[in-house]
Amino acid sequence: MDFKGSDTIPGPRTEDQLPHTTQTAVKIVIVGGFGVGKTTMVGSVSEIRPLTTEETMTQAGIGVDDDYGSETKTATTVAMDFGRIGITDKLVLYLFGTPGQERFWFLWNGLFEGALGAVVLVDTRRLEVSFDVMGRLEERGVPFVVAVNSFPDAPRHPIEELRAALDLTPEIPIVECDVRRRASSKDVLLTLMRFLHSLALSGALVRPAPSPVPERTP
Repeated sequence: MDFKGSDTIPGPRTEDQLPHTTQTAVKIVIVGGFGVGKTTMVGSVSEIRPLTTEETMTQAGIGVDDDYGSETKTATTVAMDFGRIGITDKLVLYLFGTPGQERFWFLWNGLFEGALGAVVLVDTRRLEVSFDVMGRLEERGVPFVVAVNSFPDAPRHPIEELRAALDLTPEIPIVECDVRRRASSKDVLLTLMRFLHSLALSGALVRPAPSPVPERTP
């Protein structure tokens, strides 16, 4: 697009602008192994056009990347996904989806910076990939909830069996979801916010307080 001769640079689309009632913005990360649905979740729940950094998977990744589900999955996130959703008139969540391929996990440290909480997406066909994910969150002291993405061919287990298999303490919420559905993804985020609120009331939430939204200039 040619801006020659123009004194102004176009801003964001009207539908992408932050509502004027917003007072607080909270950073949330959505993590999990390869192919668990992180990009789909951000895309289904975001109120703005999501930013994605998906690249086509090629044969160069054979033997390096996780090839689970490669029969149907043709692209993978190489940096992050980004979206935004308003929880109330005054509170918005900024959503950052992490890359699932292990060779991109070095990016996680930057994405975790300043995050108030996290959603760990789990595929019951590959529970073992969740341990490293949750371990990294625990190391950084980021509170999280576990969301079991309901893939059509995935085995179903009672919540308490999943809790035992994942070695989770009783207070960490576990919910089932279908990340393709906006209402289901939003329920997961509301579960996380309720969990963070309970931690704050008990004094157990030691993460930095949510940042106020900068004042807008006329």
